[in-house]
Amino acid sequence: MAQIIETSPQPFKTVAIDPVTLDIVENALRNARVEMDTTLVRTAMSPGIREQGDAFPLIADHKGRMIVGQFGSYIGPFLDGYSGTLEDGDMIMLSDPYSVGGAISHSNDWLVLLPVFKDGRLIAYTSMFGHQSDIGGMVPGSMPIHATSIFQEGVRVPPVKIWRKGEYQEDVVNLIMAQVRTADWCMADLNALIASCRVAARRVVEIAERFGDDVFVSACEELLQRNHRAMKQLIDTAISEEKVSFEDYICDDGLGYGPYKIKCTMWREYGRVVLDFAGTDPQSQASINFFLNENMMRMFFGIYMIMVFDPQILFNDGYYDLIDVRIPEGSLLKPRFPAALSGRTHALGRMFDILGGLLGQKTPEFLTAAGFSSSPHLFYSGTDAAGKYFQLFQIGFGGIPGRPIGDGPDGHSLFPNFTNVPNEFLERYFPLIIERYETEPDSGGAGLHRGGNGIRMSYRFLEAGLVAIHDDRWFVPPWGVNGGEPGARARKILEKPDGTMVVVGNKVEDVAVEAGDVLHFITWGGAGWGDPYERDAELVGLEIRRGLVTPAGARAYGVVADADGGVDLAATEELRARLRAERGGSIPVFNYGPPIEELRARSMEETGLPAPIQPRWRVAPPAVAAE
Repeated sequence: MAQIIETSPQPFKTVAIDPVTLDIVENALRNARVEMDTTLVRTAMSPGIREQGDAFPLIADHKGRMIVGQFGSYIGPFLDGYSGTLEDGDMIMLSDPYSVGGAISHSNDWLVLLPVFKDGRLIAYTSMFGHQSDIGGMVPGSMPIHATSIFQEGVRVPPVKIWRKGEYQEDVVNLIMAQVRTADWCMADLNALIASCRVAARRVVEIAERFGDDVFVSACEELLQRNHRAMKQLIDTAISEEKVSFEDYICDDGLGYGPYKIKCTMWREYGRVVLDFAGTDPQSQASINFFLNENMMRMFFGIYMIMVFDPQILFNDGYYDLIDVRIPEGSLLKPRFPAALSGRTHALGRMFDILGGLLGQKTPEFLTAAGFSSSPHLFYSGTDAAGKYFQLFQIGFGGIPGRPIGDGPDGHSLFPNFTNVPNEFLERYFPLIIERYETEPDSGGAGLHRGGNGIRMSYRFLEAGLVAIHDDRWFVPPWGVNGGEPGARARKILEKPDGTMVVVGNKVEDVAVEAGDVLHFITWGGAGWGDPYERDAELVGLEIRRGLVTPAGARAYGVVADADGGVDLAATEELRARLRAERGGSIPVFNYGPPIEELRARSMEETGLPAPIQPRWRVAPPAVAAE
């Protein structure tokens, strides 16, 4: 356990906090978190952090409990496992997921942790982690699909002090930077993480100086307790004691095996929510494992509950004791060291689909369809005409699912705070041209509320190089709810200069491209919500005119329309009556599309790719000893 060195170790006193003071402290901390993000994007260099915002801030109290942030606090597990000291002027860096129980879930995420001291006492922590575009390893971008061990995925940094008692440990940082391909970007991004933590630390000290240390600490405690009370009420009213289960699948592991099942069972027991992942498949021998930290899962659950029922509630760690997360050792979600972890994004994204399927079963009218699903990645690397090495890492977007309140957004991010990389940025810094950047018509599942369309990005490469692709939902489609149709599956097509079209897999690396090749990067669509035959026919006609739906795709809504979006209302009513009669009976709550075995039979015909082979081992591969 970490040893905290304080020169004035008097305990803080608990004092009463009036509502006005509490609101001021809360909003000051919220603003400090925003200032962390602003500092980061203004000082980072890599497009993943600077343009897309793939970084996550945290401000915690002196016990390491998150007060404001996004992914939940990893500080408690870190303090329990760290055998060193923490004192004024120290700053910790780490990137090893196994050192913090999966709170960062692959080695590309570099984490900086700053203990904040005031007048000799530890008063808070600030922290930020962000995805580095390269950390060495087998392939450019450091997310090797074929990795079977974390040792193949690049430099892995255990908790180490990069500032010790106020002195910068330059040799340590230089040693780390020597392992990466893009040291200039990594160094700039690391400095941006450091600057963000220092900005927040200054704001924390300013708040404590204004109100007093005891008031600040007591206000943090009250914010945690307020969150606890609110979440307890939500749990008592929204979660049943009766068990509900849901399962979904990762399409494949990039080695030809799949799909991999993730299963979760939820119930309320003695006032707590239990999330039990028994039944989830064993860990993969490839890199799709997701080392799911229990606090991260608690945060996922809490965010989902809060956004559905009361978005004004502040996210913090106050409610964690109300959620019991059970993850089997050796499973896809808790792999044994040294399992590869770099491709964990697919399972991470699938958590949101699974939570939607769990939380809505008792009240289907509040269900959300599937479609968060994954976080598509593209890597492009090589040497340009001037002999300079280039390396692109870009996060793509898919369709957001149809919802009880309306259509899913077209081509949106898995995480709300992510943004796209501007095409102008890509064309300025990389040898490529973006020829098309548009939604893919008909990819959103039909429904009373349409699923969001996926995106088609067409990259024309100006230099020969290597491409890698990480995506999912190409085999098992996003599922619809309450009569909504599944979303379209992802596709990747490489077009050669002579017009030849080559279907490319959705988890591939070291794909050689030549100057003039065009990659059509097409993501999955969100699934639909509600009976598509109840959708306003004129709205479907409008979406034809907007290029979101085609006349052929309008048939999924029972709408007869021409190429200009003109709707034949009489023919539409006739078609809908016939389609309803053919469908017959009651509408199922979930529409998963064809069974998996049928998908296997139709895979090559529909996707141009062979179906993944069902894993037969059904036991976790033996862990390799740390020695």
